[in-house]
Amino acid sequence: MSNVQTIHPMDELKKRLESILDVIPSNSKIYYIDYPVHSNCGDLLIMKGTETFFKDHRIHVTHRYSVYDFDYQIEIPRDQIIVLHGGGNFGDLYEAHQKLRENIVQHYPNHKIVILPQTIFYKDQSALHRTAAIFNQHPDLHIYVRDETSFQIASHNFTNCQVALIPDMAHQLWPIDVKHSPRKEKLNFFRTDIEQISQQSLISSEQRGDYLDWPTLYNRYEKKLIYYISKGLKKRASRAISQFLWMKYSDYLVNKAIRCFADYRMIHSSRLHGHILSCLMAKPNVLIDNSYGKNSGYYSIWTHEVNTANMDSSSKASSPPAPNYMETTATV
Repeated sequence: MSNVQTIHPMDELKKRLESILDVIPSNSKIYYIDYPVHSNCGDLLIMKGTETFFKDHRIHVTHRYSVYDFDYQIEIPRDQIIVLHGGGNFGDLYEAHQKLRENIVQHYPNHKIVILPQTIFYKDQSALHRTAAIFNQHPDLHIYVRDETSFQIASHNFTNCQVALIPDMAHQLWPIDVKHSPRKEKLNFFRTDIEQISQQSLISSEQRGDYLDWPTLYNRYEKKLIYYISKGLKKRASRAISQFLWMKYSDYLVNKAIRCFADYRMIHSSRLHGHILSCLMAKPNVLIDNSYGKNSGYYSIWTHEVNTANMDSSSKASSPPAPNYMETTATV
């Protein structure tokens, strides 16, 4: 009888995040920038995973800033590493976050800058050229990406940067243990924004069960409090208390999502973090693609070996193939 123990795929994904310690060693001092302040719990799961990673590896966060309160006049000590939040907003779909990212790279040429795992997508290749022109001037910029297509884009365009492929930061939360028996059969957790695929309505019509998305998970009062906290962050006098309130309140928002998912035996999701949260909870789930292949790209490289997860083969994104980006290298 063999004594060899099989490593759970989710343990392996969490372990892979430790490669970040090559760039942000334990006991480092950092500025953590662009943490999310909104009702998309996918980003909140990334933030909670990131903060857990910092805590688990004794990385000291001296200051935190969101897109609402970062000031480019801030003097960051040279011994501090600038760490930018990960996610899926790298490119030209979410202008505010990309502008912040590029401006920080330009304003702090003498600091080590680390971009935590992102998915990269550009509709306009000229926008990709502009980003590359900025990034390639920085002497110490490290970019983590979380899917193969993003790795190819970054490797071929950000040629003066260090690029590496690792999973999403939310995997640091593994395992999420919920001692709660499901009361309902299926949750259809489908996108209602610009990233939903055209086939989603057809897939939806064939599904039984309840329907939710991040915007409909939280009621108007919960979202109103988020709005007031974001307003408070913009004012110097109330910034500290607003940040403290947000860190506590975002715990509540994440826990609400966990409680919601715990109510169902199975999750069918077009949200990447609906899929990742299901995997973190060891809950059976089926993932369908988003508009540009982020979900299928992530599943194919990371979560395809998780026995509770499957990919819906009927969903197909309409994203441009990676070679289109590779061909732009010479003009950058």
